[in-house]
Amino acid sequence: MLASLSESDRRDVLANTRRRRFAKGEVVVHEGDPADSLHLVVTGRLAVRVATSSGDNATLNILGPGDYFGELSLLDGRQPARTASIVALEPAETLSLAASAFGELRQRHRGAEQLLLTLLARRVEELSARLLETMYDGLDRRVYRRLVELGRVYADSDDPQSPVVVPLTQEQLAELVGGTRPSVNQVLKRLAERSVIEIGRGRVTVLDRAWLAQRAT
Repeated sequence: MLASLSESDRRDVLANTRRRRFAKGEVVVHEGDPADSLHLVVTGRLAVRVATSSGDNATLNILGPGDYFGELSLLDGRQPARTASIVALEPAETLSLAASAFGELRQRHRGAEQLLLTLLARRVEELSARLLETMYDGLDRRVYRRLVELGRVYADSDDPQSPVVVPLTQEQLAELVGGTRPSVNQVLKRLAERSVIEIGRGRVTVLDRAWLAQRAT
């Protein structure tokens, strides 16, 4: 994510961050709280969750190392509310960059402005892709794409042939793809029959990421 910056600007950005550690199940930020910092995910996986009109919580995304959240807090003259809660699914570590520290950095380094533009552009691109997917793609393809993404997030190896255990329930997968649990279960069963995945209690093991990636496009 910092690749757009020069080496000196990267050092300055990282020098202004604070390392934070979170236990499994710990809430990193709460939906509705003032947004005052950007977080860069270093280790661990975190869930992005929002409250629904029925009072339940829905999982919108899973973040892993290299991901980020809280970029809106860096905009000038704003202290927006957090749009979602972030919960550590396992022990996790982030680098937190306070909005006040970023404001000072912005005055000294042009690279800070470039970083903010990069963060916002990537988020717009991601949200636009999700919107188009929801409007025009069928459930099967949405499941394939989420499994490909989760395979990358949870992979312990760069070998695309290595099985990847995704420790999420079918209910959580249904929330991620915007479908019902019974419908997603049917898609998963068909994939299991093709030996593309294995279904376990509270987890899905992705066996053939290449097959999923080919059909997710």
